[in-house]
Amino acid sequence: MEDLEKTLVESVPSLEDIKIFGKWPLIGVEVRDPSLKKYICLKPVYVPHTGGRHEHKRFGKAEVPIVERLINNLMRKARNTGKKNMTYNIVMKAFDLIYLKTGQNPVQILVRAIENAGPREETTRIMYGGIIYHVAVDVSPLRRIDLALRHIAEGARLCAFRSPKPIEECLADEIIAAASNDPKSFAISRKEEIERIALSSR
Repeated sequence: MEDLEKTLVESVPSLEDIKIFGKWPLIGVEVRDPSLKKYICLKPVYVPHTGGRHEHKRFGKAEVPIVERLINNLMRKARNTGKKNMTYNIVMKAFDLIYLKTGQNPVQILVRAIENAGPREETTRIMYGGIIYHVAVDVSPLRRIDLALRHIAEGARLCAFRSPKPIEECLADEIIAAASNDPKSFAISRKEEIERIALSSR
């Protein structure tokens, strides 16, 4: 009986052994932005697929692994809707390319890209006496992550559209550019545009 218990304990993997896609550890990935720490989920998982179990509770998105949220954003447009296995493979190949180009953990690069690409201020419409005003408002941390991931996925899609460059390479380049705060990145340029419009609406 003791031998069986010992074997079971030894067969349970430690958190360091659990790696996303079987390659990239989530332990040690650092979130520098204090406002986003609570909302970027870095729980160690083998496969980023929760099956929508977050849907029944408020702010459940914060418990979805950040890599899965990127995969879900890549499934947005008509041709890709519901093709999770295809987008899973796209992200897996993009992470391999990120590692080859930077030599760093791709999950860490993705977190840096989200921190840089999330707009801090945007505008909302306020109706007052039949007239619509645009007023600058602060962006909540959860929406900052949503917008950053949406713009990263959209930038990769636009880069690959009618281009010989595959979407995996486009996604890798977009994430690397956003992580280094490069203005050539689609996500960074969209963030600056949103913040510029908000600044003029103060």
